[in-house]
Amino acid sequence: MTTSTITIIRTEILSDNWYTLKKITYRQQKKDGTSEMHSRETYDRGNGAAILLYNKQSRTVILTRQFRLPTYVNGNTDGMLIEACAGLLDKDRPEDAIRRETEEETGYKIAEVQKVFEAYMSPGSVTEMLYFFIAEYSSAMKVNEGGGLEEEQENIEVLEMPIEAAMQMIESGHIKDGKTIMLLQYIKLRNIL
Repeated sequence: MTTSTITIIRTEILSDNWYTLKKITYRQQKKDGTSEMHSRETYDRGNGAAILLYNKQSRTVILTRQFRLPTYVNGNTDGMLIEACAGLLDKDRPEDAIRRETEEETGYKIAEVQKVFEAYMSPGSVTEMLYFFIAEYSSAMKVNEGGGLEEEQENIEVLEMPIEAAMQMIESGHIKDGKTIMLLQYIKLRNIL
């Protein structure tokens, strides 16, 4: 397989408000030796991590529900999305970031996490690499109510449900978040629950 040669010609910052939106002009050499100029926009929000907490004894998982404006403006009538716990790395190692996010969002303090894969979730426009984890939880690990951080304007509802109910929510369309679907399917395909 031949790798094309890319030369960045110009980078313009279009917005640096919440995250960074750039317009990048580049030259790409094709397989036949000729080259083309392209301009594309990239949205850089940093890398992130997601985790699915599961309990083998009760055959349950921990998910969250929160308002997501982009889904609302794209037709999700109430803007609420059921998701696996996730967050940005904020310059931390993925393992450390997901432990922090788990406690902030769900109220569970976990020590052991298992990385299962990493993926670009929207590579046509978003630079983010997402690191995926799973971890066992028990009621003894619950140290607070979760719900996110007020200073980050988070208002997160913590959901504990049977794995079968979560899988049915994918089929019914009540779970539409890609990272959550991937983690739930990973747990099922590996017969973890």
